[in-house]
Amino acid sequence: MDPRPKFKRRIVAVGDIHGDLLNTHRILQMARVVDEDGLWTGEVDVFVQTGDIIDRGDDTIALYEWLEELREQAHGMGGTVVSLLGNHEWMNAIGDWRYVFPSEIETFGSISARQKAVTTGWLADIWASNYTTAARLPLHGLLGPPNTDYPPPEDSQYVRANAGPLSHAAFSFVHGGLAPSYPNLQPFPSAINNISASLLHKLRSRDPQPPPHPPHAYPGLPVGTTREEARLYGSDGPLWYRGWAEESEAKVCAKVNQVLEKTGTRRMVMGHTPNLHSIVAKCGGKVLIIDTGISHAYGGVLSALSVEYTLEPVSSGGWREQEVVKALYADQDDELLVHATRDLAGNELL
Repeated sequence: MDPRPKFKRRIVAVGDIHGDLLNTHRILQMARVVDEDGLWTGEVDVFVQTGDIIDRGDDTIALYEWLEELREQAHGMGGTVVSLLGNHEWMNAIGDWRYVFPSEIETFGSISARQKAVTTGWLADIWASNYTTAARLPLHGLLGPPNTDYPPPEDSQYVRANAGPLSHAAFSFVHGGLAPSYPNLQPFPSAINNISASLLHKLRSRDPQPPPHPPHAYPGLPVGTTREEARLYGSDGPLWYRGWAEESEAKVCAKVNQVLEKTGTRRMVMGHTPNLHSIVAKCGGKVLIIDTGISHAYGGVLSALSVEYTLEPVSSGGWREQEVVKALYADQDDELLVHATRDLAGNELL
């Protein structure tokens, strides 16, 4: 028997859920992230949610509380929950309430209670502590834990692995997209996340907090916002960019490799731009757009992205790597998006 161990990792990612607890529970149970009681199953190594939990629905409080419970349960079973901020989380932190339902405000008790929650209170604390704007998820542990930078610092224990045969064996996750024109792609994801943390801190530090818009005037970004922070929230920033979804496949495929190379990844996953019929894969699955309008506010299909990665020794020497990426659906047949295999020579992976 070959003494070299086989490695397996299963990842599930879900896009925008906009205040819909029932549909989110149904999707996560379908994808075997949770059981019928909403508890972590242990059948998934990493669960990623790409932002926009808030707005357009009434289940804001229940969703964030449940996801925090899942984070703790996953940790206790060796799993990981990766949470991203979407443009709607940022809108609420800024004071832009254009997509907040009056019925959702009632669940907080009052306008003032809700404003406190999303600016300086419990929900703002969760965003600051457990959410980032970008994520890099290595497919193999040799490349480091979630959000290990690419390129890694020179003194990092992951330098050799990230320059070896498994280099770029990782996925990126953001809410909107990583535009080729966006200047802060390296090191990924910390360049983005450091800017994000700085801007979120400035928003939380406003005193007094501006009253929400509407009915009051749009508050905009805080005094002291840097050019980099404004760019983060701009049209080609990772929260709002729609180019990968809206441009033709020919245009997308002509420039996707340069972004993948910079970010140390093979595939990029994003939400934000809904397709109500299916998850969208472009360029052989290098671009994966997973917002399918899950919330009843949109009426789209209930979906999740599944990634099954294996690296196993070959009896003749070397390794065989496999990625199986599927779109999972609650009410239609699942779809195979990627089935990629690669043979790696030699017994050493570093």
